[in-house]
Amino acid sequence: MFFSERLKKEREKKGWSQTELAEKIHVSRQSVSKWETGKNYPNIEVIIDLSDLFGITIDELLRSDEELKEKVIQDSKKLAYPRWKVLFDGVFLLGVFLLISKIIIIALNYFFDTNILILEGLPKAITNFLPLILMVIGGIGSDQLKDKYI
Repeated sequence: MFFSERLKKEREKKGWSQTELAEKIHVSRQSVSKWETGKNYPNIEVIIDLSDLFGITIDELLRSDEELKEKVIQDSKKLAYPRWKVLFDGVFLLGVFLLISKIIIIALNYFFDTNILILEGLPKAITNFLPLILMVIGGIGSDQLKDKYI
């Protein structure tokens, strides 16, 4: 039995209209209609709510429909994706910030004859290439996530 059929059967068993079910799970009646006709699927949070509401397991709802099962798997990957994306984007932005800071310090030293030192005591290779390395790591990591999850 497909998810759409199971949802309609469970709703009718309770004697609820599509509107009543929609109100109970805080969605529109049109969403319930689309789920029951197989035009769309709910997200995992709604599936959990439906499972609790009807007193059936999530497994019973998911395993009945291969397409829904695949959608839930893709949704879960999308949930994991932003955490890693934020990390790599942060690394990239840190590299950009360091590079801009370095350019500003060099410009101040050159045009205003200041003597601002950049991370004194660290090897020149680190202070010269750290922003670039961070930007490359952040960019590659973000790109790898894009290829893996989408």
